[in-house]
Amino acid sequence: MNRHAILHIPLSEYAYSVAENRVIIRLRTAKGDVSRCVLKYADKQEWREPKTMYSKDMRLIATDLLYDYYEADVGEEFNRICYYFCLETTDECLYYYDRGFTEKMEAHCSEYFQFPYIRREEILDIPDWAEDVVMYQIFPDSFATDRGFIEGKVKDIGSSHSKLGGTLKGITANLDYIAALGINAIYINPVFTAVSYHKYDTTDYLDIDPCFGTKDELKQLVKESHIRGIRVILDGVFNHSGPEFFAFKDVLAKGRASEFFDWFYDMPDKPDYEARPVQYATFAYVREMPKLNTSNPRLRDYLCEVGHYWIKECDIDGWRLDVANEIDHDFWRAFRKTVREVKPDCFLIGEIWEESRVWLRGDQFDSTMNYSFAYLCRDFFALRKLTPTEFNGYIQSMLMRYPTELDRVQMNLLDSHDVPRFLTLCEGDRDRYRLALLYMYTAVGIPCIFYGDECYMEGESEDQYRSPMPWGTDDNAYDYLAALAHIRHKHPALRKGDYRSLLTDDASGVYVYERSFEGDRVIVMLNNGDGDFIPDERLYTDRRDYTILYGENTDDGVLTVRGCSALILGTE
Repeated sequence: MNRHAILHIPLSEYAYSVAENRVIIRLRTAKGDVSRCVLKYADKQEWREPKTMYSKDMRLIATDLLYDYYEADVGEEFNRICYYFCLETTDECLYYYDRGFTEKMEAHCSEYFQFPYIRREEILDIPDWAEDVVMYQIFPDSFATDRGFIEGKVKDIGSSHSKLGGTLKGITANLDYIAALGINAIYINPVFTAVSYHKYDTTDYLDIDPCFGTKDELKQLVKESHIRGIRVILDGVFNHSGPEFFAFKDVLAKGRASEFFDWFYDMPDKPDYEARPVQYATFAYVREMPKLNTSNPRLRDYLCEVGHYWIKECDIDGWRLDVANEIDHDFWRAFRKTVREVKPDCFLIGEIWEESRVWLRGDQFDSTMNYSFAYLCRDFFALRKLTPTEFNGYIQSMLMRYPTELDRVQMNLLDSHDVPRFLTLCEGDRDRYRLALLYMYTAVGIPCIFYGDECYMEGESEDQYRSPMPWGTDDNAYDYLAALAHIRHKHPALRKGDYRSLLTDDASGVYVYERSFEGDRVIVMLNNGDGDFIPDERLYTDRRDYTILYGENTDDGVLTVRGCSALILGTE
């Protein structure tokens, strides 16, 4: 048995509570190494010694390129648990507990792994509606005016600047278009008063940028969205401010004598705004974006009030939080507590591009922007650098980073306002692009498309991928995405089901996987190669009678997946 590969971490994604008497326990082993894994556990509160030990066979839930992952759901009436593992191969039996490995378990229960207490405050509290979301990201300057198109004219209002002329009323005017696409949540890039067209250099956190409209127009947008069953998520920029923010201007004028001096990071006694290099901490060395010191109590209270204000004032449903990994954890804990007091099901998404365990423990964010997903899809679909086996292995490893409940609400994306359009990465190949979209809609997590993805928008530079929405084009993937959203909304397996690989064929480029939840099962046959693929009937008829939910079949009755296309099988 490969002991080096065996891993369990108490009170982590390997051991977490989902209810006051229910704990999920996971164990990692070397791929294909262990034939049976049994969880042995006891009620720590039982007064008798030795304690009554319970056994539960752990199920294999994932296999990546190196490891197998096992899981057990402990649903006894216990709120304190001690446990260890019994691992078997064809010729060995080994016990694994807090001190390591032993061939004979003689240790006292105090030396087992421990789940000290299932505290209700530490149970994941994710909004119920989040796992059902299909999201649409809008860059407001580029989307629409109230007349349904982008004027493409620079607009300057005081110190505020617009580039293409999009407005809040323009979003409201196109809500029916968005709803018919199957969207039930929109994420809008910053709308608060700022200097630049992108609005990431905030001037006034408590007002709407006049280039976009008014506070009443945001209220109307939210109201009309809710009528259509669409949630609204705004962008919060609390890592840094803009140069016209009142506190920063006061510091520039007064230096250390300013009452707001400690609102900023590494500020010199006499700041010089024109100095080169920049003297104070900023976002990405941009002098116009001074970094905020969110550990300052007054600033923390101010920004938490901003989060509270827009929920109470306009009834927004959540926040996407910019540069979230550069802000102290105590601030995010305070921010979550504040916004949840006014809206208990407020959804919080952190902009964190890398692995995010430390922010996803139930006390800060519910989700993060899943750029890991985007990178894997880029390498598999757009660039074809990964084989199906490699792609599946990386996906399985990604899904094991977090508790399953968090995986289901990760914000999956192919592109955004910060990266090239995915179709450009595909070198304009729409078949590869459509295949990646299909995968996003059937994978674990929230699918999110960037405005114009449905219009085959391309772009490699910032000006290009933030270019005007091409209203009126008949050459689009609108109906295709609407159909995928319909299938996702109809099948709970695609929103909350298990994810299991059924086939990886590296020679043909075929990847087949299954999503299942209770009685609902969906099989996706995805052909990322160029030749036709005829699947073995045992992939689907051994389970139940499936129908084709999406995809074209051959006329001769033989189930065939065309090159660079997919079939989705399920029950109507």
